[in-house]
Amino acid sequence: MNARNQTGQATVLTLVFLTVLLGMAALVLDVGSWYRADRDTQSTADSAALAGAQALPDSTADASSLASNYASKNGGGLDGVSFSSSYGTNDTIKVTVKKPAQGIFTRLFGVSSINVGSKATARTALISSAKYVAPIVVKNMHPKLLGTAGCPCFDPSNVTTIPLGRNGAPGAFDLLNLDGSRGGTSPGILADWMLKGYDGYLDIGQYYSDPGAKWDSSQMHDALDQRIGTTLLFPVYDDLIGNGSNAQYHVIGWVGFHLLSYEARGSSGSITGYFTEVIWSGLQATSGSGQPPNFGARSVQLID
Repeated sequence: MNARNQTGQATVLTLVFLTVLLGMAALVLDVGSWYRADRDTQSTADSAALAGAQALPDSTADASSLASNYASKNGGGLDGVSFSSSYGTNDTIKVTVKKPAQGIFTRLFGVSSINVGSKATARTALISSAKYVAPIVVKNMHPKLLGTAGCPCFDPSNVTTIPLGRNGAPGAFDLLNLDGSRGGTSPGILADWMLKGYDGYLDIGQYYSDPGAKWDSSQMHDALDQRIGTTLLFPVYDDLIGNGSNAQYHVIGWVGFHLLSYEARGSSGSITGYFTEVIWSGLQATSGSGQPPNFGARSVQLID
């Protein structure tokens, strides 16, 4: 074989190699782009499912509308919404998102686009362990909870008061030691819990009373002033036993309360507002005997 033929073969092999190399580079670049597009659809599906679940189990129509609106705001591509029952009727929403992902370099090989798609499922459920709880307790038989026919009543037309004062046991003044301690905490710590909520998950069960009318401290007044016009999460109890630092409230659930005003004078006072349904940070209660009473506090989470 002469040198001219060898040179020609080398040129052909080089061209073939370059073509393959360019094809591989194009595939890598476009596959990376398609992967990012798939991540975007997953983000859209997640946000749409979480948004829709906030309307469940009350209204699947509102849930569909919320899911559609959030999908539109996050890139669109909503392909389907369906509902199912996990712990209760229509408490779970499944969202499907599909979108075309354009190719750039792969168009040279006849591939202009592919379809990418993602699914997400979210569930709403009552809360077994709540986070960011405020330290004021509410009796389960409060007239706007279980003490009046037709309640719980969750809306601004049902303005009510929660009394603050001596409560059923010596030393008990409607305040909880949320950190599980006994003997009382400082007014500053209680005020911080009122302002920000307790930064930890609190289970249903027994909690020690914080003795004394500490909600009449300057720190608590400042915290309550800042929370007026906002919603707090309060523990709901059904029983109080013991005395003084040994007094314990039996917490059975959680309720949202929109604070409008308060009064605190010496050893008596009250807070005024209305109970409201809330989506809150917390761990979901499972089905069966572990379900707490429904006081309108739910959490929403993505599930597999």
